[in-house]
Order: sequence, then structure tokens, then C-alpha cells
Amino acid sequence: MRFSPLSLAVLLLAAPLALAQTAPAQTSGAKKPASTAPAAASSVPDRVDLDDVRNFSRVYEIVRQAYVEPVDNKTIMKAAISGMLSGLDPHSEYLDKDGLAELNEDTTGQYGGLGIEVLQVDGTLRIVAPIDDTPASRAGIKPGDTIVKIDGKVVDPENIDDMFKALRGDPGSKVTLTILHEKSDKPIDMPLVREKISVTSVKTREIEPGYAYIRVSQFQDDTAPDLEKKLGELIRKNGPQKGAILDLRSNPGGLLTAAVGVSDDFLNSGTIVTTRGRLQDSNLSFEAHSGDLLNGAPMVVLVDNGTASAAEIVSGALKDNHRALIIGRRTFGKGVVQTVLPLDNDHAVKITTARYYTPNGTSIQAEGIKPDIALADLAVNKTDSAAVLVSSEADLPNHLANEDTKASKDIDNDGSAENAKLATQDYALSQALNVLKGLALNRGAYAAPVPAVPTKH
Repeated sequence: MRFSPLSLAVLLLAAPLALAQTAPAQTSGAKKPASTAPAAASSVPDRVDLDDVRNFSRVYEIVRQAYVEPVDNKTIMKAAISGMLSGLDPHSEYLDKDGLAELNEDTTGQYGGLGIEVLQVDGTLRIVAPIDDTPASRAGIKPGDTIVKIDGKVVDPENIDDMFKALRGDPGSKVTLTILHEKSDKPIDMPLVREKISVTSVKTREIEPGYAYIRVSQFQDDTAPDLEKKLGELIRKNGPQKGAILDLRSNPGGLLTAAVGVSDDFLNSGTIVTTRGRLQDSNLSFEAHSGDLLNGAPMVVLVDNGTASAAEIVSGALKDNHRALIIGRRTFGKGVVQTVLPLDNDHAVKITTARYYTPNGTSIQAEGIKPDIALADLAVNKTDSAAVLVSSEADLPNHLANEDTKASKDIDNDGSAENAKLATQDYALSQALNVLKGLALNRGAYAAPVPAVPTKH
């Protein structure tokens, strides 16, 4: 695939923390986008008002002369540029050398920090999602939490950029976050130790014989090929699956090409996503091509309020193409694409250049994707019950034996114990599995024979 620098940058869908890079590798399964008609440009000239220029100059001089501490010109100009971009939307920003390095770390999944995706909201640091198996997730940080203090220093609009940077650091260094949970009014301190975060974005396993569980924690440049490899290995080991659960809960997003590749891995045809903006290179359409890794086996996608950005593209593609049922809570609602435009070797501007649309032409911006089956954010406990002396015919004295029952067969093992264990560990996942089993039973004998290990070409 060959693109101009701008069109290449548009292919990068940033998560709420801006997971993107200027030259990603081609993602497996991503078909070349087709350009659509450009958005109409305004014919009315919008000239800069001289009064605004004068006011800017006056403010600049006031800061230089009257601010409580001396401020150099570079610092003022950087603040002016950052303010101009941050005033547009929460995702546009100015990137210096450190910012570009962090961007690259996010895309490759390797950096020193805590493993959380955060968004600056009204002068606060809001948790979008913790990344699996990191200090943040192990400490119990949840989507929707707010970071109130870092090492005892209150987070406020004036220091928020510095506080944001303080989340990262050398592996082994310590930091204490004061966290306010979403539905609590009492902040709690969480002492954490930074680690080298090497995020493996895909994990697969059989949740029960014949039912695959696929966890995608974020969308990196290697996510689609990693999915194809790991799911292929699972199928080779255990045989064709009756169904699969794709878990995108607390997935903050990432690369657009990775989202397209993952969607294409489960689709034989149809539109995956379209993007539309003011620039010609912002108007793109991605289509799936033949080859479904599950050969049409039923799918359920688990989502929540931390499912954002590229994860919403996958959810929307599978929902609108009637490939999967969406179960859980309404998603985050980030329906815009950022372009990373380099200014020089050490600086770039990340700016929102397009909205994206699901195959049905729906924008999910600030609304999210409504699940097909909604689940409350609940935890369940097994009820205590008194022992029952007689619970079935087999408990009655002198009952007739079943002539077909083997002597070693455990008739009490009906699967309810395993269901109770999963439900108490992860209520939403247990419900998704129950729905998936129903879909698989409905499909039943009508499914055509398929090869053991399907692949994309």
C-alpha cells in the first residue's frame, strides 16, 4: 500500500491518549481504502481579525513582563500552540520530542509507567481504561476513576500537563496516586511501582470446550497478525470452535489499520468503516474481503464504557454487518480520527481531521455504541442454601437405575457449578457465554463442514 504522508497519517486512529505513529507497518487483513468525495469547502473567506492579532501580542507581552516568574519565549510559544490545539477538542495536541517518543511507545506497547490510559477532562485526569496485567489494573483502578493527586500534589488545570507526564517514569520507581472511584466520594491512596509495560494486545483460550475467548486489550501495529497466529494455534490444538467471545472491555483503542485488520479477520465481505473530513485524503472507505477465521461460528462482543476509539470501530463493524451480538454497556463514544503531521524531526501536531462512520453510516461521536443486550455493572454472589436430602429421583431409596447410565458417570455434574464459578468471577462474561451457547445451539446442524484452520489471504 502506498500513501502520501497525509493519507498515511489519516490511517492512524488515536485512542483517547493518542495511540498513533507517522509510519505504521501494513496491518494484516487491511484492504486498501477507497477515497470518497471530498467534503465541500467553505467559499466565504475567513480572514484573521487585526484586533485579535493585537490582543495576542498584548497578552504575550503581559506574560513576558508581568508574570510572577520569568518566562522565556520558547515556553510562551509552546503554551500558546498547545492552548490553541487543546481548545479545539480533547484529542488535538502539540507534540514535542518527548510526546513523539511517548506516542511511539504507546503504539508499540512498550514504555515505563503504570499501564493506564487517561484523558484530560476539564482540568482533571480521567481514567479511560487500565491495561491488563499492569500495576494499574492489579491495584484495582477502573474506567471512569479520576486521579486527584500524584505523590500528594493536587491535579489542577495549571499543572495538568506535568501531572500527566509524572505517570510515566523509569521501571522500579515509585509513585502514589490518589484515586476517586466513579461512584465514590472518598479518595483513596494507591502506592504503585512503575514497570516496563510490554503490552501483549491479544490473548486467547478456550473458556469451555468448543468456545473461544479472545481478549484484545488495545490496537497496536501487530494486533491483527498476533490475533491470526494465536487463534490459529487454538483451533489447531482444540479443533473448530462452536463460537467465540471477543472481549473489548476497557480497550482504549489504537491504530485504525489494526482495527480494520481485526474486523476483517471475522468478516467475509462488507464495509468495515468510512472516514470523512474536509481534506481529500481524509475521505476513506475500508472493505472486508473473503476469509473468516471462525468460518461463521457465532460471535459475541463484550463492551463497556471503557471501550473506545478503534475498539468501537470493530464493535460497529461486527454489529452492523450482523456478524456478532454486542453485549454489555454503552461504549465511550470517540468517533473521530486524528492526523499526526510532522513539523520537523522533533515536533508534530496531532489534530482531528475526520469523523468515522460505522457500516450503516452512523457516527458514534459522543454517543457510543448501544449494546444489543445491555448488562448492568454487577457482581454476583452464590447464595447460601440448606442441604437438601432429596434433590432428584436418584436420591430416593430403591429407585430404578437408568439402563444407559455408566457406573462412573457423575449425574450431578450438569455444568452449573462451573457456571456459578464464572458468574461470581465475571458476571458479564458468564452472561455472554450463555448467550453464545444459545446462538451455537441455534446454528447447530445447519452449519456446513469447514476446514480446521481458516486463514486470511
